[in-house]
Amino acid sequence: MATAVSKKTDQTSTKSTSPDNLKKAVALGKEMSKNKDNSKADVARSMYEILHEEPKDVIVKAFIDGASLTPKGAQTYFYNCKRKFTKK
Repeated sequence: MATAVSKKTDQTSTKSTSPDNLKKAVALGKEMSKNKDNSKADVARSMYEILHEEPKDVIVKAFIDGASLTPKGAQTYFYNCKRKFTKK
């Protein structure tokens, strides 16, 4: 018996509360990624500082676009950044 497997689409139903901050964070991520001295964690943390008020889906998508993370990696970095940010 064959079963159909549905794949999650890349589109999110959640919209950014601040599109300007989203563009700024993605641009910052892309710029920081050009410097090989910056780790992906450094890039994600810098982006998270700008996007911390956004919904999770928006931040994860920004990490994928700006920090060149995989979807699973972006979720991991989201949780790590959130945990560090709330400790501050």
